[in-house]
Amino acid sequence: MRIGSSIGLIAVGLILALAVRIDLGGIDLELVGWILTAVGVIGLVTSLVLARQARPVVRREAQYPPPHPPDPRY
Repeated sequence: MRIGSSIGLIAVGLILALAVRIDLGGIDLELVGWILTAVGVIGLVTSLVLARQARPVVRREAQYPPPHPPDPRY
């Protein structure tokens, strides 16, 4: 789950939890919304933690050709 999908779950969850008032006989949409919100928050925190982990840094020294010796004519 990436950051965008986590934010999407949070948005859908909050809409279901706070704005939708439909009775679906046996399904509590408010509870489903809060569960989706919680899953989205957990996914967002996990995504941010994983994005902040130290990644190996590959350093390459530039290999320039050696400078030419000075021209003895000068």
